[in-house]
Amino acid sequence: MTPNETNTDLKRLLCRLKSDTGETVGDIMDLPTNVTVEQLSLICNKLLEQEENVPYLFFVDEKEIKTDLSSVIDLQTLNTEIVLDIVYQQQAVFRVRPVTRCTSSIPGHAEAVISVSFSPNGRHLASGSGDTTVRFWDINTQSPLYTCKGHNNWVLCIAWSPNSKKLASACKSGKLIIWDPENGQQIGKAMTGHKQWITCLSWEPYHSNTECRFIATSSKDCDVRIWDTTLGITVRTLAGHLKSVTVVKWGGSGLIYTASQDRTVKVWRAKDGILCRTLEGHAHWVNTLALNTDYILRIGPFDPVKDPNDTKQNDGVEKLKEFAYTRFKSIVQVCGERLVSGSDDFTLFLWDPEKEKKPLARLTGHQQLVNDVKFSPDGRLLASASFDKSIKLWSAKNGKFLKTLHGHVQAVYMVAFSADSRLLVSGSADSTLKLWNLTSYKLERDLPGHADEVYAVDWSTDGSKVASGGKDKVLKLWQN
Repeated sequence: MTPNETNTDLKRLLCRLKSDTGETVGDIMDLPTNVTVEQLSLICNKLLEQEENVPYLFFVDEKEIKTDLSSVIDLQTLNTEIVLDIVYQQQAVFRVRPVTRCTSSIPGHAEAVISVSFSPNGRHLASGSGDTTVRFWDINTQSPLYTCKGHNNWVLCIAWSPNSKKLASACKSGKLIIWDPENGQQIGKAMTGHKQWITCLSWEPYHSNTECRFIATSSKDCDVRIWDTTLGITVRTLAGHLKSVTVVKWGGSGLIYTASQDRTVKVWRAKDGILCRTLEGHAHWVNTLALNTDYILRIGPFDPVKDPNDTKQNDGVEKLKEFAYTRFKSIVQVCGERLVSGSDDFTLFLWDPEKEKKPLARLTGHQQLVNDVKFSPDGRLLASASFDKSIKLWSAKNGKFLKTLHGHVQAVYMVAFSADSRLLVSGSADSTLKLWNLTSYKLERDLPGHADEVYAVDWSTDGSKVASGGKDKVLKLWQN
């Protein structure tokens, strides 16, 4: 309210609170237009009978209320006799602190670091390199732990099993190897079958199989293979793409999604390998895929809010499975398992792949190829990284453009969200990482230090650390 306004000038509106799944909470309320986010949070917590104050985001017609209600409505044209729906969405209860400095530069790899990944339980960190090795790093002492030798070519991708007990790695020779993070030893024999290099790995979700036995691989040989890592054999081959398969994602609802240089995305039924539908629309190679369930599927049975050393470790497998499945359902109950694809044609498509062959939205604006795309852990935002030196933010609900983040001076290779969805870190060919605040859409901090291009970046599942690696062969850890 401005100093010139009096209380009698203040408009009041009939409002009702709705969840993002459409459920109404409480009765219709008569609220002043200057009601703040803090006041709405208090009302929401009271109506939902929360024991302690839970933070919420509020939206009117998909516009976020950042200060008060009047900031998202046009008071001149608004009909005060209609009921205004205010949609609330719960934020992460814990808050991730921004990483501010490099706490370790750990040498060890003899060639470029191509991938870095924290384990779902946050206890382990692994990397894959052009020097043909996989390395495990001690997060506590911030030093090398194990060097794993078994590949005879560049290690192109690594992936943790959802129970954190296994790490899969794949190389340019098409070989797949499983490692034990506790001792750095190879589990079973190396698996071969792909005729060219493996481009991507994706484990079966924990709530589908608590043994974490099966993994899918995509390859330049146009095939996708599903492996039984216990027996060390291919159990199914998904053939149908006409060119190199660039990405594979094993979704939580029993479907496998694959993207290819043949410009298509294919949706397969995991249990029998039947092709459900082909998603067409891109005019060039499809480079990247993301699911709105990626984060939930990644952390499986682990709870990042609690200490990984004591969280649920004593719970039975069935209880852990139920916990993982409940959390998965909480994401998909709003709009199902959503998929986004990014391409060399400078565009992204948002899909409802369980039901539709046509895209929900075409996301345009990038001036060069789209290299990476991620959903925020809460499923609300999309971030896309491009060779045009920018990151773009989009609404995950409908693909609406929100903001362009400018700051990098060369191609942006990869982005990673913090676990609370409030921060984003990006790695670029300009040798820097940048930290972005997603509440203000501003650059929070420059993170220089790498001597060359940054290829890989990952944020730990508990939000405490960021790891990065790149052409300078050094693995860096960043903390508050």
